[in-house]
Amino acid sequence: MAPVCYPCKVRTGYEPVPREADLSLHYPPRMAVIFLGIDIGGSTVKAAALRDGKVLWTARSLRYSRASTDQLQEAVRQACEQLHEPVAGVGLCVPGLLDEKREQITLSVNVPGLVGVPLKELVAPVAGDGAAPRVVNDANATAYDLYMGRGLSGRLLAIVIGTGVGAAVIDDGGKPLLVDGDSPGHIGQIDVSIDGAPVVGPDGGRGSLEGYLGAPALRARYGSNPSEKIRPRDPAARALVRAVRIAHAVYRPHHVCIAGGTGIRLARLLPALRQRIAEELTSVARTEWTFTTATSDFHAATGAARIAARGQWP
Repeated sequence: MAPVCYPCKVRTGYEPVPREADLSLHYPPRMAVIFLGIDIGGSTVKAAALRDGKVLWTARSLRYSRASTDQLQEAVRQACEQLHEPVAGVGLCVPGLLDEKREQITLSVNVPGLVGVPLKELVAPVAGDGAAPRVVNDANATAYDLYMGRGLSGRLLAIVIGTGVGAAVIDDGGKPLLVDGDSPGHIGQIDVSIDGAPVVGPDGGRGSLEGYLGAPALRARYGSNPSEKIRPRDPAARALVRAVRIAHAVYRPHHVCIAGGTGIRLARLLPALRQRIAEELTSVARTEWTFTTATSDFHAATGAARIAARGQWP
């Protein structure tokens, strides 16, 4: 029987993958297996299914707040209700601190229902009781999807702006740069203090990037739909400019991409931001570098599915 392609519940503008050489190494070309990515966020669960490196569908659950374990399991079912075939592997993004075996969350401030629950139980209703998810943080999954989906080479820095601010660095071959745990460093906590606009970030750090660009800070300053109201000379935009300038000296990326729910919606500011980033930029920076935003709210879910298909991470 020919494989069935189920229609997308949510259309996001995500384009088919132009290059996915890493997937073809891990299963026979005629074997139409499905890999599932699940991104558990602070307010929704997002899911993506891949076959032969191509996105079949993406979908999300209904919104929740500080969900219990039962609510999270139901949200996973909602996000994956288009799944009608067995899966070969599951990639899972979860917010919070993992235990040493990476099998459960020990602390999750915004999603308390995750704490102490074996992660395989969360995916069992859609992936089967024996499924052991490959756990990856959302910034790495987002960056990996951007890197492979856009067929990039060289080094990519993805700055993911949502509830908090995170980053991931991906090198040739889809290899992540890891400095502390699963991250290339805690970019949300770097000091980017802006004169006349002092802040203290949620970690207690003065002048932190998250104190300017994290969702709570933006809501406090702008109210609803903050990404539509930020102007190039506002403290939030100036903080992002300073962070990218610092990152050029630290990581020397060939590509910089602003991602996450807020980051995607800053595309209108890119020309002005790039101009300010480039002004007397350190000579250590690459002479030619690209500056873009992500295009989908499902990059993390899709990246998690790609990592599951890859079979190893990092």
